[in-house]
Amino acid sequence: MFGLSELAVILIVVIVVLGIKKLPELTRSAGKAARIFKSEAKALRETDPPNGSSAAGTVITGRVVDRDGTPRS
Repeated sequence: MFGLSELAVILIVVIVVLGIKKLPELTRSAGKAARIFKSEAKALRETDPPNGSSAAGTVITGRVVDRDGTPRS
């Protein structure tokens, strides 16, 4: 009766017709999410330590030991 392409076209038309009412709400919520993401990214940049120093760049002094606890040379 209907082929795959006809069903796909019908499905797209139904989605467009039913989704057209929700489009402004979806774009509004996407805008809010983008603003929240932007403000959180800005806050994260402001809380980072200056000069790019971070925990990953910190030097820890100590000694290297093997699994059995004996120090390496």
